[in-house]
Amino acid sequence: MKDRSLSYINPAAKIADNVEIDPFVHIQGDVVIQEGTWIGSHVTIMDGVRIGRNCKIFPGAIVGAIPQDLKFKGEISYLEIGDNVTIREYCTLNRGTRSNGKTIIKNNALLMAYVHVAHDCIIGENCILANNVNLAGHIEIGNYAILGGLTAVHQFVKIGEHVMVSGGCLVRKDVPPYVKAAREPLAFVGINSIGLRRRGFSDEEIHEIQSLYRILFVNGYNTTQALEQISVKFKATAIRDNILDFVQGSARGIMKGFKNLNGHKSK
Repeated sequence: MKDRSLSYINPAAKIADNVEIDPFVHIQGDVVIQEGTWIGSHVTIMDGVRIGRNCKIFPGAIVGAIPQDLKFKGEISYLEIGDNVTIREYCTLNRGTRSNGKTIIKNNALLMAYVHVAHDCIIGENCILANNVNLAGHIEIGNYAILGGLTAVHQFVKIGEHVMVSGGCLVRKDVPPYVKAAREPLAFVGINSIGLRRRGFSDEEIHEIQSLYRILFVNGYNTTQALEQISVKFKATAIRDNILDFVQGSARGIMKGFKNLNGHKSK
């Protein structure tokens, strides 16, 4: 264990013996840090933070600051970080509000430099948020999603699992699972076939996803018509039901479908 004398660590903080803490770290009292985690210099960890095993938090990160929400009145809330999470330089991660009570970053996530995660967000397992991704409050991101650098996501948006969002995008609507999203305004540009193959999806499953999204995003139906077509033409599978449940449960509505260069939908 390194010498912690050059850091401020509140005696009430619960920190495993083998946690490495570099100089000039500030840790408040209502904090739990589990085994094998490394905290780089000039990191600030504030009340309400729970950090799992084998995490890496790089210099300058601010972890667990109070929400930037005028409705926040000082209530007790938390930021929960899972195991094997990497938080790169100067990320700012806020704890929750009374709405959900916590912000959650699940196992194996990678947050690159300058990422901002606002209050009450939920980031799934194995997600990657590239440099300067900005998440407003109450955003949910499914497992294995990847957001390119400089992407900004509107509050209350949901992004499905295995999604790939291109860098520099403005995400104002929900993004269903398994797809690639790009352009302005954000639109469907195909399914994330490379990512799906890397994660063990079969050719048959990928073909099923392509067929489902051809109806939803390419063939010119509105969302209600597309959902009816999918319900009638495709037998129930975990993939079909996952897509249907996501789209039917979307409060903000889903992103736009595919458009040709002339601006008209394909037929």
